[in-house]
Amino acid sequence: MATSSPRRTTGTAASAKRPRQRELAAQSTQESILRAATKVFAKHGFAGGRIDQISKAANSHDRMIYYYFGNKEELFIAVIEDAYRRFNEAESKLALNLDDPIEDMQTLVRFMWTYYQQHPEFITLLNSENLHRGKHISKSMRAREYSSPAISLMGRVLAKGAETGVFRADLRARDIYLMSAALAYFYLSNRFTLSAFLGEDLGAADALAYWEEFITSAVIRQVCVHPDGLASQDRPLPIMSTG
Repeated sequence: MATSSPRRTTGTAASAKRPRQRELAAQSTQESILRAATKVFAKHGFAGGRIDQISKAANSHDRMIYYYFGNKEELFIAVIEDAYRRFNEAESKLALNLDDPIEDMQTLVRFMWTYYQQHPEFITLLNSENLHRGKHISKSMRAREYSSPAISLMGRVLAKGAETGVFRADLRARDIYLMSAALAYFYLSNRFTLSAFLGEDLGAADALAYWEEFITSAVIRQVCVHPDGLASQDRPLPIMSTG
């Protein structure tokens, strides 16, 4: 009897580990499928992305996609939700100093601009969904959850600025968020056609640097009570080559 107890304990511990191992394996499989689906849908859109392409890229099987996500549409929705989640996670790590609302607002605008550049799949996925008039993401039960953190962060900065008399008190966080997103998103998502239309390379390093300063300055001047007195605080715009 003295030797049976350790065996029973070991067996119990092993059986306790097995569900955890299966859970981790299932999570790993789902993450692999999401990563693969993100790449496929970003490249081919919802209509062009195929389940077999995704399972191959994930080194998995079609049946696993159906098992975990139900169907292609549900997987596409999960991909967009995951893209928003990762954006929010990155934004939540920003180091803000609420004693300087102007600097914080610049940080938020620059973050958005930089994130869009570093994650082009975010733009292409949203472009694809907008071609479908948002019919997939509108079925998401979590889409509204992802807008709240971003808007609330912008709201805190605006509130602090209004409290200190630096920012206007009549502004909505949603409006400034849309302004920042629009100025960054439109430029980057359309820079190839705009480059041909304008006869300039909008993807060149100096052009990107110029637009970052332009949109940051535009937002700051929009939110400030006395925008005309900000010239000394803003960094000057870089010289934009027109040749």
